[in-house]
Amino acid sequence: MKFLEKYGFEKKDIEALKENTTSTLIKELEAHKKLVSKNLDYLNGIGVTNLSEIFINYHDMFLMDNSNFEAIFNQYEPESLVEKLAKDVHIMEYL
Repeated sequence: MKFLEKYGFEKKDIEALKENTTSTLIKELEAHKKLVSKNLDYLNGIGVTNLSEIFINYHDMFLMDNSNFEAIFNQYEPESLVEKLAKDVHIMEYL
């Protein structure tokens, strides 16, 4: 999970994620780190500033195929979406 550090994740957050997530899911995230990174890059590219908070709460979503992942967010105006995600990451449930 060290690859998450390049996205600004702190070591304590990565450790907490490992402790609070099943080992199976951690293995999946590691095995598909290119896909996870591509999805993180997408959110970073549209200006999302709280990547770690979103990832920690919705990490399983980052295992989605990149085109499907992007399609979820492309339905919304990027600036508005970034602003709403910064205020409350739990809107991810409704996207």
